[in-house]
Amino acid sequence: MEPNIRIKGFDGDWEQRSLGDIFSFQNGFNGGKEVYGSGIPLISVMDVLDDDFITYDKIRGKAEVSEEERERFSVNYGDVLFQRSSENVEDAGTSNVYLDQDHTAVFGGFVIRGRGISEYDPKFMKYCLSTPMVRNQFMKKAQGAQHVNISQEVLQGIRIFEPSDAEQRKISEMFSCLGQQISLQQQKVSDLKELKKYMLQKMFPKNGEKVPEIRFSGFEGEWEQRKLGDLVQFSKGSGYSKGDLQESGTPIILYGRLYTKYETVIADVDTFVDAKTGSVYSQGGEIIVPASGETAEDISIASVVEKSGVLLGGDLNIITPPADIDSAFLAISISNGKPHNDMAKMAQGKSVVHLHNSDLAKIDLPYPCSEEQRRISGFFANLDSLITHHQRKHDTLLEFKAYLLQNMFPKEV
Repeated sequence: MEPNIRIKGFDGDWEQRSLGDIFSFQNGFNGGKEVYGSGIPLISVMDVLDDDFITYDKIRGKAEVSEEERERFSVNYGDVLFQRSSENVEDAGTSNVYLDQDHTAVFGGFVIRGRGISEYDPKFMKYCLSTPMVRNQFMKKAQGAQHVNISQEVLQGIRIFEPSDAEQRKISEMFSCLGQQISLQQQKVSDLKELKKYMLQKMFPKNGEKVPEIRFSGFEGEWEQRKLGDLVQFSKGSGYSKGDLQESGTPIILYGRLYTKYETVIADVDTFVDAKTGSVYSQGGEIIVPASGETAEDISIASVVEKSGVLLGGDLNIITPPADIDSAFLAISISNGKPHNDMAKMAQGKSVVHLHNSDLAKIDLPYPCSEEQRRISGFFANLDSLITHHQRKHDTLLEFKAYLLQNMFPKEV
């Protein structure tokens, strides 16, 4: 059996083997008390589920163990750790590899250790065990109702394909390089999000203050503050539900998408309905705030509808600002500044939290001159574009990795 894509210089069929021919298996350590200040590092399911390989310095927990337990449940370089019990079938038998040559660890009760009884490349094995062909075997053989379990007997019967040692090393080198690129992109996204969080704290006045700590050159003086109800006009969206959605038609924004899809400025809408008589359409530049949600913090968010002609669904509070209030600046303030905190305090309800236009009208809005508002909103728009750019590159690399896992390993047992 050969894969669809092959590294240049290699040919011939891969050898089919069972994991029982490659590993001896051992269930994890159940005795003793897990601690976090002393003891030997204890590999748990959370370590196994990490995208990166397991190393000594990254292990989360520790445990006090006897010398006999330390020897029996040791984890050495190249050992493969399998998730023994999971909440869903998709995670059944998820595996990872320990790659620390200088330190040993122990492993916990919800983990099974696979220790090699024949040669294999540890990194290659991690990638091989995450291919669709192997994962499908785990999902078919997993057992249990409330919890899905994988036994040593199941592991012994899982079948994989292996090429030569040299080809294993080449494949693991390629995936390691790709993994580094994915990690680099993820770090860029994380750094930019941290920068955005920091600048949101510094570019808006803190409670009781009238000027921010960080300001663009050329702007000075105190920010003005007025009740939102004295500055803007309020209205409501009209009722549509998820059941009204269809493949094409008139674009519509439903309030739930503000939590999962849209950022500060909504430029494109990807949900559609058949428009009903009496519906509410955007004119462009409105700020929309959900009128209900699960928590007070979640509900205190806002987005700008950039285009006209978009249907605004029910459970949306609609804010139309005057010409001297920049829409994006106002949306950023509601989602992050002092208005955000005030709105969270006003939200009412238990299982479902509600926020009305009458509540929004009472919010104090600190704001500078129009030009400074535009500079602030433009800065965060550029930052959001950078975050989106690097997030897309990260997602593209993940898709490429999934494609290679599908095609650089044989697809059928």
